[in-house]
Amino acid sequence: MVEANNFIRLLFQDFFYKFVASDDKYTLTLNFFIMTEEVQFVIDEAKEKMSKAISHLDNELATLRAGKASPRMLDTVVVEYYGNPTPLTQVANIGTPDAKTIAIQPWEKSMVGPIERAILNANLGFTPMNNGEMIRINIPALTEERRKSLVKQVNNEAESARVSIRTARRDANEEIKKLGKDGLSEDEAKKAEDEIQKLTDKYSERVEQVVKAKEEEIMTI
Repeated sequence: MVEANNFIRLLFQDFFYKFVASDDKYTLTLNFFIMTEEVQFVIDEAKEKMSKAISHLDNELATLRAGKASPRMLDTVVVEYYGNPTPLTQVANIGTPDAKTIAIQPWEKSMVGPIERAILNANLGFTPMNNGEMIRINIPALTEERRKSLVKQVNNEAESARVSIRTARRDANEEIKKLGKDGLSEDEAKKAEDEIQKLTDKYSERVEQVVKAKEEEIMTI
């Protein structure tokens, strides 16, 4: 999305430089238009980076075994399918018939063996059971020690997300300062920085919500 917006911005900027900037009476309008577009681009880019940080956090936490069966526990499993590494979700249906079981139904019976091997090779700590037609995985209960270890992992992933969000804020504010040197007014710069801080607060709060939910899931017996 940011790349598309940047392309459109450059097209408009090029148009104004060619057909408008030659007339002095349009100079201020042109500068204001360009600065507004530049500021919006910086804000959009910061928002995209922060959103990606949350998506990455969600994906990392989804693979942590919290004691309750979830298809997403197998997100990292890749199967050899006719010589091509293929995500498990593209060769089988994955379900959870109960809170402690993951059931994997291959679309092709011949894939039962390769899927079983792929799960073992993924080193997820699971022991798949193959009945010749489908695969079942029983999710063992977590020990108290394991729960605490998982919570620590969750907090490590959360801190990485926080750092990414703060880095996005820092980069955006630096870009706004550069625009200030190029002619962006102090009022507009302050508005942009306020908007960037609102985004930072919003996505930081999202990190805390994700972490709290995952910790509760892990500690629930």
